[in-house]
Amino acid sequence: MPLSWRQAEEIITAQRGQFLSPRAPIHVARAPARLDVMGGIADYSGSLVLEGTLARAAYAAVQPRRDGKLRAMSIGVTEARPVESSLNDLLTRGRPKTYPQVRKLFGGAAHWAGYVLGTLHVLQCEGVVTQWPHGLNLLLLSDIPIGAGVASSAAIEVAAMVAVTAAYGVALEPLRLAQLCQVVENRIVGAPCGVMDQVTSALGQANRLLALCCQPCEVEGLHRVPEGYQFVGINSAVKHSVGGTAYGRVRCAAFMGYRIMEDLLPASDYGGFWCRATPAEFAAIEAALPEEMTGREFLARYGRTRDAVTAVQPDMTYPVRQASRHPVLENARVRRFVQLLGCGDEGAMRAAGKLMFESHASYSACGLGADETDLLVRLVRERGAAAGLLGAKITGGGSGGTVAVLVRNEACRLLRDIMRDYRQRTGLSPLLLTGSTAGATRWGTRTI
Repeated sequence: MPLSWRQAEEIITAQRGQFLSPRAPIHVARAPARLDVMGGIADYSGSLVLEGTLARAAYAAVQPRRDGKLRAMSIGVTEARPVESSLNDLLTRGRPKTYPQVRKLFGGAAHWAGYVLGTLHVLQCEGVVTQWPHGLNLLLLSDIPIGAGVASSAAIEVAAMVAVTAAYGVALEPLRLAQLCQVVENRIVGAPCGVMDQVTSALGQANRLLALCCQPCEVEGLHRVPEGYQFVGINSAVKHSVGGTAYGRVRCAAFMGYRIMEDLLPASDYGGFWCRATPAEFAAIEAALPEEMTGREFLARYGRTRDAVTAVQPDMTYPVRQASRHPVLENARVRRFVQLLGCGDEGAMRAAGKLMFESHASYSACGLGADETDLLVRLVRERGAAAGLLGAKITGGGSGGTVAVLVRNEACRLLRDIMRDYRQRTGLSPLLLTGSTAGATRWGTRTI
């Protein structure tokens, strides 16, 4: 069961006189996990994505200190020991260190602390604050499964930044806050993620799907889930990672494809966001894109890509055509999905479910996914829409992780059957992820 606020408050309060000071106020923020319903790995391309929140969440409890120490401890996130640093460790001769320097600071056993203490450095580097007056204690608590593809890291970053800014009296517009959390993940943690995770965790609403155009970062709206239906997640128990080789390879291949497309469609200006190309425009030049291409060949012919967080590796072979095709077609699928949500009848929801299956197949064709998540999708498909299981797809990017399922409310019991079948075939123990809760900026902060 997800951790309730009352339970979290009790755990945090129990740390007074131990990790936390017995008397100073504690500022607590809460940021939920996200369920990627449609869009997924197309976010970095400029695609529209549809994201929901889950009931599981990360809590960050921040308590300012009078000295310059930075202390962080996690409960339920990692077994790592508490990390202690100082504000001076983030500076060189009174100026903020570079992002690579701070990334090294939070390496090894202290890696996890980069997600939370890195927020202070990003806020200073990006000009939000000039200097910090004092240090802090930061206690992290989370019941989001790590490596499940439901944005556990983004929830941690968002909760930490909301709590830190509240404790120090720093005002940030919600969307800007989410974007700065992405900087933490990209520049300090070193994971090449898009911004959809952070925006959803910060701005999402209960029982709504957030429509986000990721490049540029613009929220197009929040769409109510039609009555009688819900989106749930089934965690495959296979670890997922956007920092892994597979995700980085596909992302890099997509940007390689876009660089080639610029020469093929010189009259079209997509502003760096090639998802603005229509499926018809892409179909006209698709055959000219190489199915595969080595990094060495690309660098010799085209030089670097526009992507700031991945680098073309000379000795790697990239799936250029499919990695370029997926974002363009996915953007069209997501926009059609939004239209179907607005209809909300059974026929429309069945059509929406078919789009989820199509999205999963396209994702898999990029060379991502895992046998286990494919099995979960297949088990949903076998039972079918007539039984109330309308669609399924991998959620997020990287191999493994969680499958998002569109289900009629009365058919939720069938999910247990699917999980039983999955357990029997794989020996793994899947986890059902349900519920929907407010994003961090709507939940606000609590002082205890």
